[in-house]
This record gives sequence, C-alpha cells and structure tokens, in this order.
Amino acid sequence: MKYERIKASLFIENRKKFIAKMVKNSLAVFNSNDIFPISADSTMPFQQHRDIFALSGVDQEESILVLFPDSLNAAHKEVLFLKETSDLIAIWEGEKLTKQTAFEVSGIKTVYWLAQFPVIFKQMMAEAENIYLNTNEHLRASTEVETREDRFIKKVKQDFPGHSVKKSAPIMHEIRSVKNSIELELMQQACKITESGVRRVLDFVKPGVWEYEIEAELIHEFIRKRSKGFAYTPIIASGKNACVLHYIENNQQCQEGEVILLDVGAEYANYASDLTRCIPVSGVFTKRQKEVYNAVLQVKKEAEKLLVPGTMMLDYHKQVGLIMEEQLVKLKLISLDDIKNQNADWPAYKKYFMHGTSHFLGLDTHDVGLWNQPIQAGMVFTCEPGIYIPEEGLGIRLEDDLVVQEKGSPFNLMGDIPIEAEAIEELMH
Repeated sequence: MKYERIKASLFIENRKKFIAKMVKNSLAVFNSNDIFPISADSTMPFQQHRDIFALSGVDQEESILVLFPDSLNAAHKEVLFLKETSDLIAIWEGEKLTKQTAFEVSGIKTVYWLAQFPVIFKQMMAEAENIYLNTNEHLRASTEVETREDRFIKKVKQDFPGHSVKKSAPIMHEIRSVKNSIELELMQQACKITESGVRRVLDFVKPGVWEYEIEAELIHEFIRKRSKGFAYTPIIASGKNACVLHYIENNQQCQEGEVILLDVGAEYANYASDLTRCIPVSGVFTKRQKEVYNAVLQVKKEAEKLLVPGTMMLDYHKQVGLIMEEQLVKLKLISLDDIKNQNADWPAYKKYFMHGTSHFLGLDTHDVGLWNQPIQAGMVFTCEPGIYIPEEGLGIRLEDDLVVQEKGSPFNLMGDIPIEAEAIEELMH
C-alpha cells in the first residue's frame, strides 16, 4: 500500500461498535472483494470491500473476518482468515500479510490461513444460532455483478439452513456514518492531496489545453502524494460539457472564454475526498460567468449553515431548493410566474439545478449512512450546489467536504482550497 499504516485502534473501536449491536449467540462474517477479471489474464486493480477494511484494516484479496463475541472458545471471538503467503507469492505478487503483520494492522490475535476456513467455520457455526450476512444495501448500489460476498451468502444459506439470518448492513451504515478522529485525519489527508492537484492545475490551464491533459496533471500530483489516484472517475468538463452531470470522456480541447468544471478528488488509505471547482480557461471570468459563479457560491454558503445536528436530510434538500430558487430568479433564469405555476414534484428550480446538494462521504465517495435519521456530529457530507445553463454553454458547481460539529457551522476539510472567484483568477495569473 502507498499509504502509511493506520492505527489499529480505529479498527478495534469499530469492531466493538459492531459487536455491541449484535444479538446474543451470533456470529458475523465479512469477505474481501474479488479481483475482477477483464479478459485473457487481465484484471482490474484490486479494491478492498470497505466493510471488512473498516473492521480490520486488512487491504488484500481472499480475506475473511469472523466476529463471534459469545464463542466458548476465547480464540474465536475475533478471527481473520488470510491467503497464505509463500516465497513463490512474494516473488510474483509481493509479500502478503503474515499472521504477525495482520495482528499489527488489525489488533486481531487469531489469524488462520484461508485453507482452514471450511473446518473452523463449521465448528463456529455449530455453536452459533444466528449469522449476520453482509449484503450491499446502498440505495444506489449496482448489484448485477455477483461478488465474493454474494457467493458466500448463497453457500451459507444452502449449507446452514437452520440458522437465523441477520443483516449487517444497518449496523455498518450506522458505524461508518459517524467518523472518529483517526478517520477525519485520513480524510483531511485526502483533501490536502486534492488541494495540491488543484493548485497544480490552476498554474497549468490556459487556452488550448485538453481535458485529458488536466486529468494527467492531477493524477501525477495525487500519486506523488501517496494516493492510489482518483477516489472516483474524474470529471474535467469544459464549456457545454459541464452541463452533463457525469461527463467523464475528458477528451475535448479547452477554448478561450470557456469555464472548466473540475469534479475530482484524491483517495488516501481508501478514504475519499470529493471536490468541485470551476475555473476560467483564459484566467478571468466574464461578467455573466461570475454572476452565475457567485450565485452558486452564495447557495453553498447558506446550505452549509444547515448541516447541523438534528437536521433531516429530506428537509435540508428542500430548504436548499428554496435558496437556489431565489438566486435563479435574480439571474433571470426562472420567473415568479414559473414558481407560481410549478409542479410540486419537479419545482421550477430543477430546470437548472436537478441534483441533490449533499451526500455522505467516507470510505466510499457516495458513502453509506443514515438517510432517514437526524444528522449527527462527526458525519461528513459534501455540499455541492450547481447551476447548469446549456443554452449558454455554462455549468457551475462548487463542492467542499464538511464535518458536522456539535455546535455551529461544519468544519470544512477543504477550507484551504481557493473557492472565491477572485482567488481563482489571482492564482491563474
């Protein structure tokens, strides 16, 4: 891994939180992700399943975590099963976790090789009455591809039909939605790496550069700062491309007079950052571009104030819509008549601001969280209002990552990254 080792206390604390939510005489199992094949002998770069990582810190394939706090065997209360390393594997793939390094990473004392799993797991299941299985219950999850976790769930239900099945997902959503100090430090590091990329790009952009050249500048800066790279597929959208919300082709030349929408973020230690900035190709915004830019920035500033404990996300998004409505009227993009005659299910402002303002952020860019519960201190959200005007070839979105505080406005993890239009212009000259 490129990142520095994380304190094992993070994973020990997370396991304690999960175990506290388990019913008596139950065990819980978490699997690593597969290494996904492409074709021939090619594969995608490995990405660890965020739940087993959150509970153990183990960041390699073919790993299994079992939590069984009520086991009669003291050694089986927390168990890791790992791919057995060897001299041959070390030569071809690099050294894998040993039992000792696995303990140092996770704080788990009992570590077996994966080949031992079927026998030991059967012994553990003979003691247990219930099993927590880890299904993907993210509201926007794509579940067409069968994962290692999916295959395990099928086999458990087939081999142990007498056990009662419980869901891990609600517990993990609760644990992962509130960050502790170690996690916030890691997310701050991801944001600092993103800042380095943004400052590099501000010095690089000029008329005639290509979107993919900007992407290359960013990935260079991210990797040299110990990131694996982008936390999500980057959006480098110049001119009218900025009006396509998930534009990822990044293959157009940036022309003088256009604005580039950069929706990019570095990952660090599997934690995501998520930033959006808009920069003028020629180094200076036009009067109209700055009007729209400042309108979005005003909405963002007002929206941030609403991210406080006790707020419900559904109410929050409605309130932000009203703030945006006011700005769109000032920009003469919608009228009071449009508002008066609007469809309640699709308000007038949605013509120019059609997406949500905030989402959970953490080990995933669109992180899991408690959408139907009040906001709590320690939760991390993006704040990303935008105005998209296809007829003007202009899209403006501004986004930072915010930590909800016990009192007052949230803490901005991206507070050192320039956002005021004048600051952007100054750094480009």
